[in-house]
Amino acid sequence: MSRDLTPDFAAALGARDLRPVIFYEGGFASGPLRLWSGLSAIDWAGQSWSGAGALLGLGSVEETGSVVASGTVVSLSGVPPDLGQLAIVEARQGLPGKLWLGLLTEAGTIIADPVLAFAGRLDVPEITDDVETCRITISYESRLIDLNTARSWRYTHESQKAIWPDDRGFEYVTAIQDQEIKWGRK
Repeated sequence: MSRDLTPDFAAALGARDLRPVIFYEGGFASGPLRLWSGLSAIDWAGQSWSGAGALLGLGSVEETGSVVASGTVVSLSGVPPDLGQLAIVEARQGLPGKLWLGLLTEAGTIIADPVLAFAGRLDVPEITDDVETCRITISYESRLIDLNTARSWRYTHESQKAIWPDDRGFEYVTAIQDQEIKWGRK
């Protein structure tokens, strides 16, 4: 898949010293969480991103030419156990999550514009804790996963009434289902 890269970003990809960073934005019940793979807070895209450093882990992000529903995982380690429980309570299945790949200059500024590497919806959060720290792992799935889900809605009067109780647009569908209609001359 081709990407729209800014000239500065494309030039930095060809440079000898590459300084990649990852930006993560995840939706939670109380609002979005924005982390990046650096150490201190940074501003990008009009938002403030908290530095997670080496504590932020990512699964593989696959991109293929075929239509395949792939996912990824985002994990945060070294979290106190009480914050781990809070994260599980705040997680809601279906909320959005995004990952961007960015590059930094030697001075530590972001080269415009980081590339969106993955966008999906929260699937399953998991918490693993040991004696000293805990690790939160959140799985994200591509929206293409919905192609595998059977739809329960039908083109019937009952299905239409469930969504729009006063609509009578499908009221006569069953009556004309097996109706033989003669069209044109005899």
